[in-house]
Amino acid sequence: MNDIMFFLMLFFLIVSTMVNPNVIKLMLPNARSGKQAMKQPITVSVDAAGQYFIDRQPVTAEQLEAELGRRVQGLESPTAVLRVDKSLNVQKLVDILEIGNRLKIKMVMATAAEQSGGKG
Repeated sequence: MNDIMFFLMLFFLIVSTMVNPNVIKLMLPNARSGKQAMKQPITVSVDAAGQYFIDRQPVTAEQLEAELGRRVQGLESPTAVLRVDKSLNVQKLVDILEIGNRLKIKMVMATAAEQSGGKG
């Protein structure tokens, strides 16, 4: 019985790592520590081509602030996860952070886990 439970647990661990809620492919920057937000945050993504997405829906740079404002309206403490491709200029990240500051949204930047054997 213990063997069966072990294999079921192993199976679910492997399957759960394959599930990816965001379909937009990004190369995220690395970070040594990572925290996960417990609430269901809004995801703001910018791909390598500079295209903006809010929860996998494409928006233009001009629509970004209005669309974010619409989505956080009525939320008590809104949170947004920023997924910005590491090849982009940092100015795009700063622009999104300024929008979040104006709308009083807590911004959290998504990073990829640092791979072993790196510098350090």
